[in-house]
Amino acid sequence: MEARAILKNARIAPRKVQIVLDLIRGKDIDVATAIVRNTPKAASEYLEKLLKSAAANAENNHNMDKNRLYVAECYVSPGPIMKRFMPRARGRADRILKRTSHITVVLKEKD
Repeated sequence: MEARAILKNARIAPRKVQIVLDLIRGKDIDVATAIVRNTPKAASEYLEKLLKSAAANAENNHNMDKNRLYVAECYVSPGPIMKRFMPRARGRADRILKRTSHITVVLKEKD
């Protein structure tokens, strides 16, 4: 049995999220939440909310014990990229790529 939570179109680049996801993969839910709360990265806000959501899904939808949950899988994939232009010297323009992410957290119970 597994419980998952997915955040789509988060306005943060996937490479920034991947750094924090590598810290919490395989950890207990309480330890993972503590790590995310104390990590000074922009992705931490998204991941703290996502961990709470996945834990609530496990508890309410799948009748899993909250004390036995751990982060079985967590991954990020790139979402749609917003393309913007920035004026540069001599009448030129540079393309700015504003990247988005789809973040998935999967929780399972320890045996």
